[in-house]
Amino acid sequence: MTHVQIYDHGLWDHGITQGYSVNGNIYISGQFSHDMEGAFIGEGDIEAQTRQTLENLDRVLQGFDVTKSNLAYIEIYLTNAQEHTEPVIRLLKEYMGQHRPAGSLIGVNYLAFPEQLIEISAVAHTD
Repeated sequence: MTHVQIYDHGLWDHGITQGYSVNGNIYISGQFSHDMEGAFIGEGDIEAQTRQTLENLDRVLQGFDVTKSNLAYIEIYLTNAQEHTEPVIRLLKEYMGQHRPAGSLIGVNYLAFPEQLIEISAVAHTD
C-alpha cells in the first residue's frame, strides 16, 4: 500500500509542494531565503540567506515530524560558488552537527529570484 503525504507552507502555488513523502522517502523542493510572510531575507548576504534557507528546510522536515538527522541527501545551488562555497559549507557543517548526508554543491548562473544566492533541495527518510 502506498502512503503519500505532502507539506506546503501556503505562501505560493507554483504547482509543486514544499515536500512530498511517499513510503517513507521525503522529497523536499528547493528552499530559499524567505520568511513565513514571503518576504525575502538577506539580500546580498550569503550567510543570512544560508541561515534562513536552512530554517526553511527545518520547517519542511518538521512538517513530516522528522529532523535534519533524517536527511539522506542535500543539493546546494549557489550563484557565486567560488566566493560562497566556504561560508556555506561552514554554516552547513554547523547546522548538521555530526550527521553527514550525501550531497552535491552546484554552481549556477541564476536562481528563481534575482537577489537569491542559494537554494537547497533535499531527500530525507521517515525511519
